[in-house]
Amino acid sequence: MINELLGIQYNIAKANATDGKVQNLASYINVGSLKAIHKAMDKNKASGIDRVTKEEYGQNLEENLENLVKRMKSGSYSPNPTRRVYIPKETKGKMRPLGISCYEDKLVENAIAQILEQIYEPKFYDESYGFRPNRNCHKAVKKVVETVRYQKTNYVVEADIRGFFDNVNHEWLMKMLAHDIADRKFLGIIGKFLKAGIMEDGRYLDSERGTPQGNGASPILANIYLHYVLDNWFDVIVKRQCRGESYLVRYADDFVCCFQKKYEAEVFRQRLEERFAKYGLELAEEKTRILEFGRFAEEDRKRRGEGKPETFDFLGFTFYCGADAKKRFFRCKVKTSRKKLRSKTKAMKEWIKSHRDMPLEWIFRMVNAKLRGHYQYYGVTDNMEEICLYLHNTKMLLFKWLNRRSQRRSYTWEAFTKGLLRTFPLIQPQIRVSLLGR
Repeated sequence: MINELLGIQYNIAKANATDGKVQNLASYINVGSLKAIHKAMDKNKASGIDRVTKEEYGQNLEENLENLVKRMKSGSYSPNPTRRVYIPKETKGKMRPLGISCYEDKLVENAIAQILEQIYEPKFYDESYGFRPNRNCHKAVKKVVETVRYQKTNYVVEADIRGFFDNVNHEWLMKMLAHDIADRKFLGIIGKFLKAGIMEDGRYLDSERGTPQGNGASPILANIYLHYVLDNWFDVIVKRQCRGESYLVRYADDFVCCFQKKYEAEVFRQRLEERFAKYGLELAEEKTRILEFGRFAEEDRKRRGEGKPETFDFLGFTFYCGADAKKRFFRCKVKTSRKKLRSKTKAMKEWIKSHRDMPLEWIFRMVNAKLRGHYQYYGVTDNMEEICLYLHNTKMLLFKWLNRRSQRRSYTWEAFTKGLLRTFPLIQPQIRVSLLGR
């Protein structure tokens, strides 16, 4: 696999010295690279419409891969339709569609993703944080905090793209890829994946637009699309036309823009809608707004009799204007958003309720694993109160549902807290990620 990556990097360097378009990429999807991807694949991933698992495919791995590569070289390879499933969204009553590919197609998707990553990582902007090496949600949150605290931020544009992954325009995406890639065979393979279709409840549906969430190449394709639609446009056009300062922070299809001047925030909001419409995207009006935010917002709003500055949500956190412990300096602070806290508490309730008859040691071990995961994400600077509240909610849910293991009430509050919780202690909240410092 290392040789393949070195070869791709050589082709990229060669392209940079000529017309900027990378060639000879399809040849890197070969038996060797696919075998390395197969080895790294999660054996517990759900299977596609053919129901073939990693273990089953691996029984004749060499033969299967040689056959796959032969079909790709001859042009006869066609990806299977993805199996559509739905998982609950945090918004009450709504479901999120996922596309589950067949195992063989997953191998090719991951190979495509690795090749595209080599090409586009050097092109992507620092303001993009989603699905990229050495970047994560916490770094995106920290960047917003620092931008508000240290730069001239007076207004924030909070925006939301309606159904982004379902509405990516295939024609525009292929044009964007062709701008940087000259290998028609490689582009043809990507095109086949985009047009492979969907199987839902035994019915075949055409995929005229969108990149299914769950597809191995979908995250990098989404980043490429928004790199050209949003990031590059913001850097080359928007920032250069602003007299004041302006900043963008994006994680996948979630993004926040900070402006020094209100007028420029308003112009951007209008042009953003027009820009998205050109590329088949739509802003969710109910989730898109301009708010006064930053070090001078509280002072200015108080002078106008408008109350405290509004807050905004990004990546599961609510951002609000605050100060340091001694109230000497302005601080942009974060806490778990109400929506996330409610959904996480509800999920914990449903889990405890449905597993309350299991052995106590196992229940507490699993609950602690869930608490640990919550602390790892939400345990950030200034958020101790909210993660303590989540622990409190969990305790109350355990007390309620463990008392319903039988007809007879099992525990008093004292017996629960001084007896059971001492036998099976819950993991205590901890701040894991610092958002301070530059």
